Amino acid sequence: MSKPIHYKFWTLCMVQDGDFILLLDRQHDHFKGFIPPGGKVEFPESFTDAAIREVKEETGLDVSDLIFKGLYEYVNPVKHDRYIIFNYWTDTFIGTIKEETREGKPVWVHKEEALHLPMQSSIKRRFPLFFEEGTFEIQVEWDEENNKEGNVRMRRT
Repeated sequence: MSKPIHYKFWTLCMVQDGDFILLLDRQHDHFKGFIPPGGKVEFPESFTDAAIREVKEETGLDVSDLIFKGLYEYVNPVKHDRYIIFNYWTDTFIGTIKEETREGKPVWVHKEEALHLPMQSSIKRRFPLFFEEGTFEIQVEWDEENNKEGNVRMRRT
């Protein structure tokens, strides 16, 4: 009998205003750096509703007209884990950003300067794909023995 697979779902939403994008300056736990707002999908909410909720909680903005950009997933064959991140983009929002949240400080960053900031490799890898036509699927196989990313496969449509 094969082991059950554990699925976990997250969202991420790139919010754009002209040449600027909204990132969180996150300086806690093991996931430090500049990241777009996002987080866990709560059952039974939809993935889009989760992205909208997470942006509101982490930045104070109410977003709408989200465009699905692609999937990013980590697969751990040893632990039978599959973490799937649904990625969205929008330039439609209302409200004022918060000064600080438990996830970090929301800041508007010029799109061209963003990749020069400290950023996790998983964010850097998909960052330019948010601003291209079509969708993407990126699968990263986690190397459990060395505690790091292993094989990376990427598809664009």
